[in-house]
Amino acid sequence: MNIENEASLSEQIECMLVERNLRGMKDLQQQVTSGYCLRAAKSLSNIEGTVLIGTGFPVLDTFETDGPVGALILYKALALLGATPILVCGNPMANALKDDYNVCVISVGDKKSGLAEAKAALLQYKPQAIIAIECPGAAENGNYHNMRGEDISAKSASFDFFMTEANCPTIAIGDGGNEIGMGNVKELLAKLDIVPAATTCDELILSDVSNWGVYGILAFLSVWSKKDLLNETCPEQILKYISKLGSVDGVTRRNEITEDSLPASEGIALIARIRSLIGYPTAS
Repeated sequence: MNIENEASLSEQIECMLVERNLRGMKDLQQQVTSGYCLRAAKSLSNIEGTVLIGTGFPVLDTFETDGPVGALILYKALALLGATPILVCGNPMANALKDDYNVCVISVGDKKSGLAEAKAALLQYKPQAIIAIECPGAAENGNYHNMRGEDISAKSASFDFFMTEANCPTIAIGDGGNEIGMGNVKELLAKLDIVPAATTCDELILSDVSNWGVYGILAFLSVWSKKDLLNETCPEQILKYISKLGSVDGVTRRNEITEDSLPASEGIALIARIRSLIGYPTAS
């Protein structure tokens, strides 16, 4: 695939990721420089070292399904490609996943410890790339807010410092404006009824559901590695897995097999469409 075709593919996928425009991301997407899925994928290609994957948006006393699904799918893909992925999150999510995944646990509700924790982790792991998937981002006021505008600082982990202190490429995926990375477009968020995040990143991927942004990255990693990484993904299986660990849908706030109130079939259908774009046959 030549450079021109890659740029076109990236733009097509980026449009697909926001075509529902559930929270105004399509409006934002039309005002940012296209090619961000391609550029983010390049940051994650040919990595043989560590990639830190931050996720975990607090809802009630647990974590929501949007974020972990994409994180675990990306984790598996990067491991298949020879990288060493490590999930970075706070409890209760960290405790739920630590038996099955490599996890770096960070404090919740303690922004004062966040900077020191990030510096120590960056020194220890020496990551070659960092990605935040549906992570709450600190607003200009220093606090974390959900889509309802509620202050959720007491239940949020401060992954922001991993992004600001990093000496490697940083990527973020968000779907509403209050996530890490949205500082890249904060001037464009004024029309949304939210308290926007201020933390920036090198490449921001906009998506109707943050989990889905991962599929835009995996499209290119699949092409370059000649491995059908998207065929390895199973959102419904992961949703069932984290549901047993106590996750809830971020919109409905119920323990169910959905992503932002959408059934797993929606994400599965999107994967099929992206696979078709990169030349893999769809199931008959």
